[in-house]
Amino acid sequence: MSAEYAANVSVAQAGMDRTLLGAAGALVVLGLVMVASSSITMADRSLGNPLYFFWKQLAVLGVAVVLSIAAIRLGLGVWERWGGPLLILGMILLAIVLLPGVGREVNGSTRWIQLGPVNFQPSELMKLFFVVYMAGYLVRRSPEVRTTLWAFFKPVVLLALIAVLLLLEPDYGATVVLFATALLMLFLGGVPLLGFVAWALIIGAGMAALAVAAPYRMQRLTTFLNPWADPYDSGFQLTQALIAVGRGEWIGVGLGGSVQKLFYLPEAHTDFLFAVLGEELGVVGMALVIGLFAVVVWRAFRIAALAERAGHWFGAYLAYGLGLIIGLQAFINIGVNLGVLPTKGLALPLMSYGGNSLAVNCLCIALLLQVSREASEGQSTSRSRGLPRAEVSGEPM
Repeated sequence: MSAEYAANVSVAQAGMDRTLLGAAGALVVLGLVMVASSSITMADRSLGNPLYFFWKQLAVLGVAVVLSIAAIRLGLGVWERWGGPLLILGMILLAIVLLPGVGREVNGSTRWIQLGPVNFQPSELMKLFFVVYMAGYLVRRSPEVRTTLWAFFKPVVLLALIAVLLLLEPDYGATVVLFATALLMLFLGGVPLLGFVAWALIIGAGMAALAVAAPYRMQRLTTFLNPWADPYDSGFQLTQALIAVGRGEWIGVGLGGSVQKLFYLPEAHTDFLFAVLGEELGVVGMALVIGLFAVVVWRAFRIAALAERAGHWFGAYLAYGLGLIIGLQAFINIGVNLGVLPTKGLALPLMSYGGNSLAVNCLCIALLLQVSREASEGQSTSRSRGLPRAEVSGEPM
């Protein structure tokens, strides 16, 4: 190994945010433990293999690590150039999943494409693709975004088209996360406050109307307000989650000791993993998980600030968006498990069972680490070094 190569490796490692990597790694490891614990009885009875879901999740993690390394090696410049094509690819995949005979229906939702033994969920990839696109858009259109409402309106139109495809699945949770992330990224990109507030109110009203218009969403809202009114039907899932959290008290009943996972709490290893964790590890365990997610979001925003100071504007907006997408999903999932938000079909990032969610969130962490490294090295990884010039606005949207 040459001295120059060793020096480059040392610089690259120094630029990686180890605190972020440590927090994300801790969440993944704890998630694997809880997937094994929450699914062991169900897997044994239905599949004859108590650790079936654990081994499958571990295998996906191995693939996710390989993909994450590849994503880092591409460099941010490649991601910036391919933001538009990736967004179009994501929309095509969302449309394909709706084709009769192609999309796979689970629990009344058609969100998956069957590829042999693998279930592929386009909506998870769309979250990442949209953040990458938005980061590039904010760089290309920075002067317009800061001065005109039209620049704010254009990505909202694209997002509305994506939302239509998501709602046809239906996937209201992913729609909410994407709209919230887009609005906050636009705000961080310098959208005038008055215009931001006006459009946020309009979009919020539209999302509320969609929630009220669908009977099953309205039922979820009313159930969330009083799940005990119908604890054996519409309120069953939420009441069982609350019972699990309540049984855990301060230090939990012990790892593996959950009663609610024994066919009482539906989706115990996916959407309601946090409730089982609360039962087995108590308030202490829940506080640890919330703290780790807080560290991930904090480091993402710190990396974004570092990229801004280095003039890496694409990296900065990308880091903001990735931090938001992870933080919002964690906030909503934990809120649902604790009964403070209506039920949504969102997994707990990096922890819940689900190969698509785990792989995409690992890619998000990898890209955050790459932003950190490139910003620390002071290398220009895009054509947007410094504030984008006004003439850049002539590029395609």
